[in-house]
Amino acid sequence: MKRERGSTIERVLDILDTVAASPKPLSATEINEVLKLPKATAHRLCSELEAQGYLLKRINGKSYQPGNRLYDVAVGVLANSRFSASRQAILTALSEKVGETCNIAYPDGLYMAYSDRVETKAPLRLQFSIGMRVPLYCTASGKLYLSTLPKARRKAVINKLKLEARAKNTITDPDALLAEIDQIEKTRVSIDNQELYDDIIAIAVPITDKQGRFYSSLAIQAPVSRISVDSSEQYVPLLVEAARDLSMLADG
Repeated sequence: MKRERGSTIERVLDILDTVAASPKPLSATEINEVLKLPKATAHRLCSELEAQGYLLKRINGKSYQPGNRLYDVAVGVLANSRFSASRQAILTALSEKVGETCNIAYPDGLYMAYSDRVETKAPLRLQFSIGMRVPLYCTASGKLYLSTLPKARRKAVINKLKLEARAKNTITDPDALLAEIDQIEKTRVSIDNQELYDDIIAIAVPITDKQGRFYSSLAIQAPVSRISVDSSEQYVPLLVEAARDLSMLADG
């Protein structure tokens, strides 16, 4: 159905399109420079979209980036798209190569939520249901996501988290967690070394859009009896290759 020219719905959708496509957060003024809306209209609509959770205002209080509800819409479209079977095929192929469980997770507030998963055929495994949420601070996928945030926002998010010990190696010191995430930012590989559950390790890499922005993670999980931190490096190229294939699906 064609949108009515100049209608409020068209303006709202154009604002969301502009913010979603931008490689950096945009102020209402910058959005208006692109869309040529009345100044008061641009500011009003951005404020309303922020109030509804479709836009998120940066810590500087001036610029906007996609909010959780807009992100959920994007994830929902991908989860129910014609690419669902292709994603499962990529995950299955990866699981067969590494012999372990593989999953895709996306940010959901202060958690990561599983959207796709293929279980290992090995009898010893940890089973998570689709939609299950796990904390950001003690999971490979969660720490990976935190590493993609600007440093000021990253610190602000961590300061909001209750860093409870979940397993023998959970990082509960904010400074130590920030240092760990700084390193993940450099390598673009995140490891959960028995931080969520004892005797379980996970390795995660980013899945990005065509502009290189993180939108979900690809990870493998295994008991430490089968994968150790020392042996984890050999799995990274396979994860990166599969993440690249998944990124290409999103671009399609």
